Amino acid sequence: MRRRSISQHIPQRTCVACRKVKAKRELIRVVRAYDGNVEVDTSGKKAGRGAYLCRTPECWQAGVKGGRLEYALRTSLSQDSRQQLLDTGKTFSKDSFDAKDK
Repeated sequence: MRRRSISQHIPQRTCVACRKVKAKRELIRVVRAYDGNVEVDTSGKKAGRGAYLCRTPECWQAGVKGGRLEYALRTSLSQDSRQQLLDTGKTFSKDSFDAKDK
């Protein structure tokens, strides 16, 4: 009887801003809930339509300001939601992203 090396499947997702494919755990999920609210999903399991963004401020700005996030979530963002998402994106620094990459 032969032993097989079973490799663990790692889910892949695409950032809606930079279009890079990365492991699901490396990206942040933004979800449009059934009531229409758009919020950051830290658990990755909230019900609703989701889209993923990298942990860089540049991707958050491109996603929110460029309309890519609205397109992916099939909704229009209110000014409050837009500002809240931009503020969340500013909390990610380039240093924390590089450390996670290594």
